Amino acid sequence: MTLAPVIVLTLLTTLLGTMYLAYVVDPEENLHDFPIALVNQDVGDTLGAPGQEQRVDFGKQVADGIERSVPKDEIDLRVLGISEAERQMQSGKVYGAIIIPSDFSKRLGILGVASVVPGDIERPIITLQTNPRTGAFATSIVARIGAQVFPQVNDEVGRQLTDQVRTQLRAQPGGSTTEPTGATVLTLRSPLQLVVEEYRPLPSGTGEGLTAFFYALLLLLVGVIGSMTIHTMVDAALGFVPTEYGPWFVHYPPTPISRFTTLLVKWGVLVVVANIVSGIFMLIAHLLGMPIANPLALFLYGAFAIIAVGITGLSILAAIGSAGLLVNLILFVILGLPSSGGTVPIEATPKYFGWLANFEPMHQVFLGIRAIFYFDADFEAGLGRAVTMTGLGLAVGLVLGATISRYYDDKGLQRGSTVHA
Repeated sequence: MTLAPVIVLTLLTTLLGTMYLAYVVDPEENLHDFPIALVNQDVGDTLGAPGQEQRVDFGKQVADGIERSVPKDEIDLRVLGISEAERQMQSGKVYGAIIIPSDFSKRLGILGVASVVPGDIERPIITLQTNPRTGAFATSIVARIGAQVFPQVNDEVGRQLTDQVRTQLRAQPGGSTTEPTGATVLTLRSPLQLVVEEYRPLPSGTGEGLTAFFYALLLLLVGVIGSMTIHTMVDAALGFVPTEYGPWFVHYPPTPISRFTTLLVKWGVLVVVANIVSGIFMLIAHLLGMPIANPLALFLYGAFAIIAVGITGLSILAAIGSAGLLVNLILFVILGLPSSGGTVPIEATPKYFGWLANFEPMHQVFLGIRAIFYFDADFEAGLGRAVTMTGLGLAVGLVLGATISRYYDDKGLQRGSTVHA
């Protein structure tokens, strides 16, 4: 009576603490395969006096320098064209992009010439685009990566440009001892300018990208809590468990009904609840000022997710009874939330979270809601995977519940029978 609850709660809380603290304790240390695009649009330039022209491609040098500077075990640096980079940004497949503009070599050449010949100086720009629709934490990681990589690239380019200017000065008449001025040297040592900008900024009312996570969490909780509530209330109405009201309780006579039929009743109640709640959540979101660009997709997928989670939860309860409460809690909540990727990207958590994200319901629901909220309900942005995996989960729940309940019925294990240990 006392030992069993102590053991169960000790193991459960150990798992809970491990999952949730490992999720957030050190994302930088856990960084792996974090996708960032590198786009080199530079077309190069020809520098030098007539007859001494030299073709240069500073953009390629900088791109190579960035590739060398980025830790390959942490960052998945994808060298892409601008069109492909934009497509992956629009679908949330990369968290940011480093863009070298088409006139990069030309502007860097002008900077070198202006250091020798008086004129206006404008430092070449490298753009770091963040993708706020993938979440605030992912955006901050992209900004930190840019802040770590850029100084190294800037120093390398600065040394090359300084040497080039010194060579130009010495080539001038009487320039054997000429050196750049102090102000020029400072400019040459830091020739590049990093500009950080948001790609497709989020509108107001999106909680800096957190509304998708919390909306998905609501759907999951409705499925889990709904399955437990429906399971208990339907069983009480059918006379299989008592209903307590303070010091009083009501225990109806058991209804002569099969396990499979009971499960069908519970599934039917859940389907009705799922559609009602999906509509209620949309109404609440609208009243709170959340932008909903695809209301039909949100309503349909919201109801679908609740149905899939709830039916699976009810099937687990039908299969193993009260122990199903713990199984549902572990499957959908304890393992689901940390592996969802809703607040901290999967690529910034321990690698086993990525394995869990392959099948954990919370991650699939989050991808679907995020795609609907922030990526125009694009199937490539995660909605396609969400629909497929949610459908697969629903199929597993239906097959599990139908198979187990029919098996119990065929074996004559009626709900009203009593088993003595």
